Amino acid sequence: MNKKKTKTVKAEVNDMRAEYDFTGGVRGKHYRALQAGYAVTVHKADGTKVVREVKPKAGAVIIEPDIRTYFPDSKAVNKALRCLIPLLPQKQRTKANKAQ
Repeated sequence: MNKKKTKTVKAEVNDMRAEYDFTGGVRGKHYRALQAGYAVTVHKADGTKVVREVKPKAGAVIIEPDIRTYFPDSKAVNKALRCLIPLLPQKQRTKANKAQ
């Protein structure tokens, strides 16, 4: 007998307010610009401003929020990626070793 595969669908929680309309939104629109760096300006109560330049460190990897729940820190990410390395084609692994 063949077993029927059932597909579980996660019910979406729609807690978005009705007045928010993202129908024309574009996902990742500012991603490249933020990778280049940005400035944060803090306006203090005494009228002075502090400008801080923010730029991701070289080699920084940005993890999507849904994945962060499974990999809370860099140790967990590195462990998972090391498990995937043997699954890579031999040519790709050789190139990676030469690049180091």
